[in-house]
Amino acid sequence: MKYGNGSEVTEFYLLGFDGQQEFQAGLFAVFLMIYVASMVGNTGMILLINTDSRLQTPMYFFLQHLAFVDICYTSAITPKMLQNFIMENKSISYRGCLLQLLVYATFATTDCYLLAAMAVDRYVAICKPLHYPVIMSQTVCILLVAGSYLMGSINASVHTGFTFSLSFCKSNNINHFFCDIPPVVSLSCSNTDINFMLILVFVGFNLTFTVLVVIFSYIFILAAILKMSSAAGRRKTFSTCASHLTAVTIFYGTLSYMYLQPPSERSQENMKVASVFYGIIIPMLNPLIYSLRNKEVKEAIKIIGKKFFRLDPNC
Repeated sequence: MKYGNGSEVTEFYLLGFDGQQEFQAGLFAVFLMIYVASMVGNTGMILLINTDSRLQTPMYFFLQHLAFVDICYTSAITPKMLQNFIMENKSISYRGCLLQLLVYATFATTDCYLLAAMAVDRYVAICKPLHYPVIMSQTVCILLVAGSYLMGSINASVHTGFTFSLSFCKSNNINHFFCDIPPVVSLSCSNTDINFMLILVFVGFNLTFTVLVVIFSYIFILAAILKMSSAAGRRKTFSTCASHLTAVTIFYGTLSYMYLQPPSERSQENMKVASVFYGIIIPMLNPLIYSLRNKEVKEAIKIIGKKFFRLDPNC
């Protein structure tokens, strides 16, 4: 173990999936494909929204930022995890660990607030359609997105600051595949009560607030849908929310499982599995959810595809 001033470590070792040594090559291939699919899908979504004039609406403005945020927080953890599958040296510097936690926590929290903002957008579009252009103006959308990034930055800065103000003298082996708050804090020989209290307060607040915004938005949306006389109208209206509702259910379900489960002998291993799903798989799923279940996105993809094949001289 390397030490800097006093008893401070200068690097950590990410144990990752330590008990799966014989599957390292296979896991590397699987997660590399998932990461590439996530990068291609989210980048493609951003480019598609920017190039198709029909997608210049508040919902797609939020979706564009959601894709960007997904790229950022999965890129904070996946490349290092892939490197550790094929490298003997699984170390990460003290500053690298700090930066990884800061970036991951910033964009993961931002994701929560963007999903809540998208729920509000769907509520206004369905429940107040005549006032939608005024309520969800460009200024309001920008403020909602800026507020999401601000909340993410505040949450990450507080947790990162308090986590790396601790003294680490027990070990420098992190029982995880990236620098997340609980496994890093558990290495400290300082009093960590305030750190775990901050996790409970901040994660609890962020989850509770954004989940309540989503729940109340969909309660009003459901009430509005049930009042519609036409069955076809109800199906069409609900279909506009289906993609977002699917993404929200997967995202918040995994996040709640990660941070709000009671401590147990299996909790650390369970958190690793949940982290893989939340930090690596969900960013890949979001573009699929919004493209496969969204008529406007599918039509935009078809138009881009037709333009591409027209330009291809071999077609």
